[in-house]
Amino acid sequence: MAAPRRARSRLSLSALLLLLAAGGVDHAHARWSGEGTSPHLRSIFLGRCADYLLLLGPQLRDKNCTAIWEAFKVVLDKDPCSVLPSDYDLFINLSRHSIPRDKSLFWENNQFLVTNYAENTRRFMPVSDILYGRTGNLLSWCRQKNASGLDYESCPTSEDCENNAVDSFWKRASMQYSKDSSGVIHVMLNGSEPTGAYPVKGFFADFEVPYFQKDKITRIEIWVMHEIGGPKVESCGEGSVKILEKRLKDMGFQYSCINDYLPVKLLKCVDHSTHPDCALNSAAASIQKEVPSLYAEQSAGLVIPLLVALASGAQM
Repeated sequence: MAAPRRARSRLSLSALLLLLAAGGVDHAHARWSGEGTSPHLRSIFLGRCADYLLLLGPQLRDKNCTAIWEAFKVVLDKDPCSVLPSDYDLFINLSRHSIPRDKSLFWENNQFLVTNYAENTRRFMPVSDILYGRTGNLLSWCRQKNASGLDYESCPTSEDCENNAVDSFWKRASMQYSKDSSGVIHVMLNGSEPTGAYPVKGFFADFEVPYFQKDKITRIEIWVMHEIGGPKVESCGEGSVKILEKRLKDMGFQYSCINDYLPVKLLKCVDHSTHPDCALNSAAASIQKEVPSLYAEQSAGLVIPLLVALASGAQM
């Protein structure tokens, strides 16, 4: 996993200088490089929790959203650079639930593609679709430095200090998610990322792979996706992807790697239907050769729906 889920955006230098000139920012409040605490944090948290219980229904009826919030908000009383992953232990224990076999989906540098493809737990259940991940996804929180109350101006990121509240949250969530995953494990990487598809230092590398339970996992399937019209910086067997493949092999896992996994690529092509990368002419031609000429014209119009149906069927 990677930004933007955990990393908060920084104030631009020009915007910060303008605010300071206007007297709108206290130097103490602008000390950190990340966004401040999300407004209405408690209401958003409890609302997401209640909504999630309705989404998954009876299997989570023993969960208490108020108790989960109380366990979470303990970190809001701690120094913003002194929050450890273990501070979320009770929160994780109260909100943890089972992950369907073969439905875990890990990722780096393509969060929103993963979210769209997972389709609200229908296809897959990435960490942001687990109860504990859903409550904190894309939010920020921290206490003020040397003061009580939440800091709504800025919060620390890893650039400021390692033990910040949000990074420690996702470290703990990532470790639990890995431990609870089973069957076929799926990993979606961004092969167009300039710095490499698999960050050798990152949440997936440091807080997920080491916690895979070998006796629960049958194999690992890597999908290296490339941006439509974007560069192909790395593919299977290249660069950092090769490093990941070797790591999994050395750990004793069975694995496979697929470039531009078709069902995901079809989803990406919804927004780029006329781009050459999304052309299905060659596939259409090969299918047309298999049908009698009498029906060639009619079948041509069915090629794309057929390919979409076949791709979707692979996930059922």
